[in-house]
Order: sequence, then C-alpha cells, then structure tokens
Amino acid sequence: MDFEFTEDHESLRDAVRRFIDKVYTFDHRRSIVAQGGFDRVAYASLAELGLTGLCIDDSYGGIGMGSVESMIVMEELGRGIALEPLSQSLLCSVLIQAYAPEALKQAWLPGIASGEKIVMLAAQERKARYSIDKCEAKASVAGKEYALSATKNVVSVGDHANAFIVPAMLDGSLALFLVERTAPGVSTHGYGCQDGSRAADVTLVNAPAHLITLDGAAALQLATDCGIANTCAYAVGVMDKTIAVTADYMNTRKQFGQTLSSFQALRHRIADVKMQLELARSMSYFCNMKLGSPAPERSRAAAQAKVQLGQSMRFVGQQAVQLHGGIGVTDEYIVSHYFKSLTQLEMNFGDTMHHLGEVSKRMQDTAGVFA
Repeated sequence: MDFEFTEDHESLRDAVRRFIDKVYTFDHRRSIVAQGGFDRVAYASLAELGLTGLCIDDSYGGIGMGSVESMIVMEELGRGIALEPLSQSLLCSVLIQAYAPEALKQAWLPGIASGEKIVMLAAQERKARYSIDKCEAKASVAGKEYALSATKNVVSVGDHANAFIVPAMLDGSLALFLVERTAPGVSTHGYGCQDGSRAADVTLVNAPAHLITLDGAAALQLATDCGIANTCAYAVGVMDKTIAVTADYMNTRKQFGQTLSSFQALRHRIADVKMQLELARSMSYFCNMKLGSPAPERSRAAAQAKVQLGQSMRFVGQQAVQLHGGIGVTDEYIVSHYFKSLTQLEMNFGDTMHHLGEVSKRMQDTAGVFA
C-alpha cells in the first residue's frame, strides 16, 4: 500500500503550516486566550484558506475533499495548538451532508463552507460517560417541526455558534436535530477550558428544532468516529511540535558544562518519546483511512486509535515536561501549553479507559482465537 502523499497534499500541508508559522504565532494564540478562547476573525482566516469547506461538496460552496486532507489540516493546526473548533465544524458538515434533508443542506452548508455560520455538535451529557446511547434529551412533535428539551455540556464555542446538532430521544429512539442558538428556549453558559479554548453548557427548553435524521444512533456514531479521527490527527501535530521544542531545548541547555542532548540516558528518553509519536501517527493514519469503511470496522478502528493516542499523549507530554525541568510547567513557556492541550485531548470523544472498553467489546468474537 502506498502511504506517500501527493503533490496536492503537500501543497495543502505547506499552506496551513505557513499560516501557523507566520500568522498563528504563540503570542497571537495567547491574545485569543486572553479574549476568552475564541476569536471570530481567526476563524474567518481559516475560512479564507478554504478549510471550513474542506469536506463540503462544491455544489454547496465547499471544495469536496476527504479524510486524508482533513487529517493533514488537523495535524498542522495541532502544531500551532490552534483554538478554533475546525474539527467540530468538519464533522458537523459531514453529518449534515450525509443525513440532512436537502432543504437543510441548502440552508446551512454554504454558510458553513464560507465560515459565516458555525455549527457545533452538542451531544455530551453529564450522566452519559462518553456513551452515545445514553441520552436524556427529549424531543416532541410541535406542529410541522419539533421541540427539544435538553442540557448539553462542554459544547465547543457554544456561546458563539450559530446552531447546534443535538441528539434527542423521539418516541423511544435516538434522532438528530438542528437547533439555532438564537431560537426561543435556548440559553448558553460559556467558559474557558484547560487548554485555553472555549466551551459552553447549552440548555434547551422546548426549543424549536429541525429534524436531521431519525437514524440518530448511526449518525451520532459517524460523528464520533470523525471526531476521533480529527482529534488523533490534531494530537499528532501537537506531539510533533512538542518533541521538536524539547529537542531544541536539549541541544541548547547546558548542565555540568555539557548540553543535555549529550547525556546518553536523556537521549534514550527522547528516543522513546519519538517512538510513541510514530506509534500514534500510524494509528492516526489507520483511523482516517477507515472512515470510509462499514460502520463496525470504522468504529473499531477509531477506538483502537484513541487508545494508542491516549497512551502516547500522556507519555510524550509528561516526558517533555520532565526533560525541560521546572520551566516546562510555567505559563510563559510554550511547552506547558502543549502539555495542557495533550491532557485535554485525551478526554475528547472518550478517554483511554472508555475506548479500551470499546475495543474489548468490539473484539469479543475473536478474543482467544489463534487459528
């Protein structure tokens, strides 16, 4: 199998990397954190690069690319620990394009592609513990439309989004709805996250909603798998940059008259860190390449990738801080922010222990079979 990227892929990577290196600097990111963790202007700059319409067909104003291109973009954004919720925007555009009726596609996809409209997934509930089949949100028929009552937690930029994709129970089965933030009965409570990004709790009280699909379980599983794939790619970029910064520090910082990189024990540790990065990168590739596979195969690959990424993120982050010493946990130094990002990413779309259980559950038919 050919794992080489095409010239178009490399051009896309270079464009996003130049944006991160020249525009989205560490100081620029700090200014966004100081503003509350989200800047509409910064999000618009991603739209100018065409990234918000990456997975949307050209008939709706997008550029119609796929999972490999999304993976490349997310890796490069990870290198700059970008705060903008592009991962959420990409998975929501995939969901709407795959499941929504044509009227909703026409109403929302062109705006998402241009960056004028931000649609976020509002799925997480306090009692769900990452399980997508546990949902307390309720939907009821209200004339020709629907009404939703729910409380959803940790919704990315929830107090700035234009609309939410919300799973809710309708007549005993899970369905997916689109709810506008300015609709009656919708309220949000925004706050900053550990990594500097922004999220909100969203409360719906008989809020008017548009039905996306009655097959909510399958749609939400697709969203989760796409979210995991994006998270894994982003985390690879974060780890890649973390290791690069750590290596530069070891090549300049001196102890007992010698640079840290000259000590064999520390060289072995950085080699272990690099190995964890490559294990994570290979599983990120595997997960993204499986997004077009049948749902059971796709979901198993996503869970397997998240287990490896969780292990790698913890190891790389902790080793980077230890190799830096005290400066590695100071707010003024960049590595502390990469460490916080890795810590939070480990919990996105299910933590390592949750997905270890998912992997086990999805392999019961083959467990203990050696022939």
